[in-house]
Amino acid sequence: MAKEIINGLGRRKTAVARVYLKTGGKGVFIVNGKDIKDYIALKQLLDRALKPLHMLEAISKFDVTVNVKGGGIKGQAEAISLGIARALVKNDETVKPLLKTENLLTRDSRMVERKKFGKKKARKSFQFSKR
Repeated sequence: MAKEIINGLGRRKTAVARVYLKTGGKGVFIVNGKDIKDYIALKQLLDRALKPLHMLEAISKFDVTVNVKGGGIKGQAEAISLGIARALVKNDETVKPLLKTENLLTRDSRMVERKKFGKKKARKSFQFSKR
């Protein structure tokens, strides 16, 4: 079996993750040149990032390389999860309904609202004095 590289892109808030799955791998997971357990220290976020692979029991079938930029560690973990899910669907279209039921293919579009001029923050105003 020839080793094939499948890519997927995941975004969350300002984090962007480019995911590359290599078929026929041994389960090596590299994020920005580090092992994923060193990059994402919190177990809860690590489980969230790897959820698509755990659902399909495909953690040892692929070598995964991820380049992720921007945002915080939680946004990056969720971006990685979306990127992995999209790459798995590209690899095998039959897994799409299973991933879709767990909302792993849904892009979470919530972003920080920008600050407006004349206000303290995005919506908070200065105290209003009537007299």
